[in-house]
Amino acid sequence: MTRAAAPAPETSRRGLVLVGTAIVLTGFNLRTAVNSVGPVLEEIEHGLGISSGLAGLITSMPLICFALIGFAGPPLAARFRDGHVLAAALLVMTLGLLLRVAVPSIWVFLVGTVATMVGGALGNVLLPGLVKRWFPDRTGLLVGAYSTALAVGGAVASVSTAPIAEAVGADGWRWALGIWAVFALVAALPWLAVPVRPGASRGGHTAVRLRALGRSRLAWTMAAFFGLQSMQAYVIVGWTAQYLRDQGMSAHAAGFLVGLNALIVIPLNAVVPLGAVRQHLQRPMLLAFVACYLAGWTGLLVAPLTLTWLWVCLLGLGMGTFAMILALFGLRGRTPESVGALSTVAQGWGYAVAGVGPLLVGLLRGLTGGYTGMFVLVYAGVGLLLVTGWSICRERYVDDEVAGLVAPGDRPVPGRDDVEVAGAEPPVTLRPRE
Repeated sequence: MTRAAAPAPETSRRGLVLVGTAIVLTGFNLRTAVNSVGPVLEEIEHGLGISSGLAGLITSMPLICFALIGFAGPPLAARFRDGHVLAAALLVMTLGLLLRVAVPSIWVFLVGTVATMVGGALGNVLLPGLVKRWFPDRTGLLVGAYSTALAVGGAVASVSTAPIAEAVGADGWRWALGIWAVFALVAALPWLAVPVRPGASRGGHTAVRLRALGRSRLAWTMAAFFGLQSMQAYVIVGWTAQYLRDQGMSAHAAGFLVGLNALIVIPLNAVVPLGAVRQHLQRPMLLAFVACYLAGWTGLLVAPLTLTWLWVCLLGLGMGTFAMILALFGLRGRTPESVGALSTVAQGWGYAVAGVGPLLVGLLRGLTGGYTGMFVLVYAGVGLLLVTGWSICRERYVDDEVAGLVAPGDRPVPGRDDVEVAGAEPPVTLRPRE
């Protein structure tokens, strides 16, 4: 089969710069809509007239959406170019951000939240494969770049939301949540100009079926680890500010401290992937993250208003597990397609697990009036995080555990369980090996 001629080096460099810029801008937007909720959760409760249980649903909705919508990533990327999929997702995100603050209704807010999470969900699952495809020799660097941008976006949202709401006054929380639509719109534009991957052809891809990953122990273990670290992060983002406010801290101070937690993650996300690609550093890093989680949660439990900055900083260091698992996605697959499939399955099921955490915190707070349930939940999660993390740090590949890989050049046979391949440009359809 004839392959497209490789573009001139200058064109390739321009293309790589454009893709890198698009990836980083997308990363910035992956958590702004989520992190902006926690600092004004009490105002949202009052503004929408909802209970603590429904507030717990609001904090869990992003995770539920990430789980369900994320699985749509590979079929969409199989039919359309990745750049067009992400551009459309970010435009839907823009509309969702505006919709959920336009009408004083919890149901409209939830519908808007679903639309808002489209950009985050598809960005979550497609970016690791895009990094593997466009920057195969710089995986740690590019994962570090977009996960740092993600942390920056989350930190900015956490720190600025409460001050914006206070500055606006009545119903200021609506402006504080809706302003992030501007950034989502800006991030959508570069993807429209991203070129087809140089040298792409129908015969040059090896694909793995998502269904086949259900037989991979590594995929399930990575899903469990991803879900557990996400549960920690979203309990921190969704409920730490409200917990501190219930202990007597002001909304502004509580929001600032949660933002400080997110600021700690910024340099961490830049450095962790560079270390995580080195096999001998993975388990020591895991032990350090677990120790930080335990120390941070214990400090908030026994002395929430004493050295609070230290406890939230320790939790921020523990959240380095996110950048670590992103790097491991690229290391546990042999091809961009297997990395994309592993990322989709692990994040999809992982977010489904994680979504239980913030929801339970809200329900238990409503039933008991306290946060004992939250601490039991996060301590158990840290223990399981250590067990699953220790396992995925052993060097191996999901490709070697799955019998559904299709060799390059296999031709599809109509009517024989054809499979759309995620991330292939141009789109391809392959059949599973018998």
